[in-house]
Amino acid sequence: MTKSDDVETRHTRHSRADVVEAALAILDQHGLPDLTMRRLAATLDVQPSALYWHFANKQTLLASIADQIVSRAVPREVSDGGWSGAVRAEAEALRDALLAFRDGAEVVSSTLALGLGAGEPQTSLATAIRGGGFDRQTSEVAAAALLHFVLGHVSHEQQRLQADSLGVVAAGHSADPATAIGGRAAFDFGITLLLTGLESQAPARLLGDSAR
Repeated sequence: MTKSDDVETRHTRHSRADVVEAALAILDQHGLPDLTMRRLAATLDVQPSALYWHFANKQTLLASIADQIVSRAVPREVSDGGWSGAVRAEAEALRDALLAFRDGAEVVSSTLALGLGAGEPQTSLATAIRGGGFDRQTSEVAAAALLHFVLGHVSHEQQRLQADSLGVVAAGHSADPATAIGGRAAFDFGITLLLTGLESQAPARLLGDSAR
């Protein structure tokens, strides 16, 4: 085997999917601050330089991780509730997918802020909103607002979970899910407020109807 063949073998011993799965495991166990290229390379038993065979830099790796996280957002089937029920199902599925991995919301949020990743969450939300007869621009803007809410809310939830595990939550801070700022009840109420506000946008909805 030549030296170049040896380099090729070391670089391709693990697939791109293998690298992402290993990174997801590190993220879930140690959190985003400890997800370094050096730790990832050690986990895969390769040199850090070998990782750049698959990813140009850490941000592109994080984008693939974010895509993997959100790809697991599978909305429940909605038999009634119309377009708003479909939008709520998409938001709930995204929340569950983000919560499935430690710092999941932070990873996805930072990736979207840089314009990386597939952008699937906003596309899915916008498609569900379009089902209510809204025009494309309104659907896109509303989807972005919903996405920001979900990411922000879950980020708060995950920070709270980590604080709870470390025992550093301030005394007297509510842990009741019905009243806590990051609780599920607050999430559901926030989605309801956004959908109610969207429902009031009659002109945009009429424009959507006339454009069909």
